[in-house]
Amino acid sequence: MADKIIYAMYDDDDALLDGARMLVSKGIHVNEVFSPMPIHGIDDVIGVRHTRLGIASFLYGLTGLMLATLGMKYFMIDDWMMNIGGKPSFSYLENLPAFIPITFEFTVLCAAHGMAITYLLRNKTLPGMPASNPDPRTTDDMFVMEIRTSENTNYSADELQALVKSTSIVELDEKTV
Repeated sequence: MADKIIYAMYDDDDALLDGARMLVSKGIHVNEVFSPMPIHGIDDVIGVRHTRLGIASFLYGLTGLMLATLGMKYFMIDDWMMNIGGKPSFSYLENLPAFIPITFEFTVLCAAHGMAITYLLRNKTLPGMPASNPDPRTTDDMFVMEIRTSENTNYSADELQALVKSTSIVELDEKTV
């Protein structure tokens, strides 16, 4: 049996949120919501898991910390020792206070860039990646809720459409995958 995707379009974020609450209360799984702005509370309603982007950012920060530490040890102590302000140039630990600002900045640089690149890769929004937006109007002023029949086996496609139509939708579209 072919999987059908139902796209319910709304013109108000509160109408979409109320419609999603009603559908989820009847046991319907909402696969995705597309909107031009964040809809506060929709994650809890449709069951979106919390992001692990903070953990990834922490790991990127640790990588930056290690690279900064190893780099400064190699550049300033092992490879090309310099006498800066009369500080001893043979020990990393004795020069550590001078390296703290560089270490902090490089840690933040690696964490921020790693997190941004991970976000863009995970959402498939890097330049050149094809968009998966069902309707271009969702980037302007419309809100779309995606419901798949394969994830809602308790209801037929017609029953799903009837339940979606009972919410305050503006437009309904169906696509067969």
